[in-house]
Amino acid sequence: MKVAIVAHPRNVQASPALRLVRDALEARGIEAVFEKESAELIGMEGVERSWEGAQLVISLGGDGTLLDTVHRMGSCEVPVAGVNIGTLGFLTACTAGDVDEFAAVLARGEQEVVERVVLQVSMEDRSGVEHRFMALNEVVLMRGGTGRLISLEARVNGELLNHYRADGLIVATPTGSTAYSLAAGGPLIGEQAGVFVITPICPHSLSDRSLVLEDNSLIEVVADSVHSEGILFTVDGRDVLRLGEGSVVRIEKGSPPLQLVRLPGRSFYETLRGKLGWSGG
Repeated sequence: MKVAIVAHPRNVQASPALRLVRDALEARGIEAVFEKESAELIGMEGVERSWEGAQLVISLGGDGTLLDTVHRMGSCEVPVAGVNIGTLGFLTACTAGDVDEFAAVLARGEQEVVERVVLQVSMEDRSGVEHRFMALNEVVLMRGGTGRLISLEARVNGELLNHYRADGLIVATPTGSTAYSLAAGGPLIGEQAGVFVITPICPHSLSDRSLVLEDNSLIEVVADSVHSEGILFTVDGRDVLRLGEGSVVRIEKGSPPLQLVRLPGRSFYETLRGKLGWSGG
């Protein structure tokens, strides 16, 4: 088995964690290949696009590092496992303290793989250039350098949903329901629920609430009017662009889904209990 390893280059725990993972894998006869920048942290030779030809990618960091790794991999369909040396770790398979157990599970081929839905996104920037993206967590449209609300029109399958006056709008997957959407007052959604959620950010109208809808829906968000600073568009907290007036963002279910690896017996609900401090966590 060949495993590619990618680490957060600015995490102070990355170097010892890289050595820990390498030693645990190699002790069980698993080949470890390091992404170039990650390898430099421990004085080793790395490989550009190390995930190509690997059977698994291990991301060392937190949820942000895993998201960044997924985006860097692009259309590569290799399963991804996160080892949490960051903060929240909703998406990670284990912590650095579980690395020996995780390596043993990999050697026995007992790891679990869960498919997570992704978003396929297209938009035009203010110069009229079309961009395409993949999102695991969410797409966000929000006000730029102004304190004023922005105006957004949302349509579902061609039908008008609402005209929003708000600080912004989030369209999230079940995976993203534990991230920005949750912080904005959106609901938690089970990882295998076939839905998306639209969550307004600080809406002007108290009647504007989150909406959960089927994941076979086509969601279109139109910038009704834009102040001189423009509306910012982000995908998974990255790829920040500015929309022009009348720009349309189209969001739908993408393919293929992300294959997320975790330890056997670990569940989404166990993660919620532990991370959110619920009873029994």
